Amino acid sequence: MRKNLITAVLMTVATTILLGIIYPLVVTGLAQLLFPRQANGQLIHKDGKIVGSSIIGQGFSGAGYFHSRPSAAGAGYDAANYSNGSQFGPTNQKLIDRVKGDVATAQADNPGTQVPIDLVTASASGLDPDITPAAAEFQLSRVAKQRGTTVERLQALVAQHTEGRQLGFLGEARVNVLELNLDLDQQFPANKQAKVQ
Repeated sequence: MRKNLITAVLMTVATTILLGIIYPLVVTGLAQLLFPRQANGQLIHKDGKIVGSSIIGQGFSGAGYFHSRPSAAGAGYDAANYSNGSQFGPTNQKLIDRVKGDVATAQADNPGTQVPIDLVTASASGLDPDITPAAAEFQLSRVAKQRGTTVERLQALVAQHTEGRQLGFLGEARVNVLELNLDLDQQFPANKQAKVQ
């Protein structure tokens, strides 16, 4: 009995040190060495300041920016507190009313045009940094008008920021909204800039 107890205690100590201290330090060290950008949150810097992360969505207001998906995380894009969807089912009247309102608002810019679903529905995390190329295309005329440029020039910018499917078959094509808007500010500056929410 005593021998078994000693063995159990020693195994607990050994596995705690090995798996609770050594393994995490080795994995963290390898990540910092081999993939430092990914290990540190894929942060985006502008003028020496961190403006966001390429893997965490942000809300943009104002007609001169491409808008992200709606967010149900906290007060919207609340990555500091929690990541969550609305938890409303497809027949929930609150969800139906909100989506109808968002569709009406979006169609004010493009009357008679079908609104891409990702512009009126939140992702499961509420922090999705990407929109579909169709969602970016839908917003082109509004952004071009506000930025004093042509739709064609913005189409080229969106094309530069469009990433295809991973490995050619996983997921869908996507556009990172923060990276697109940062490039938009640089190439087509506006007099009155909207602010990140």
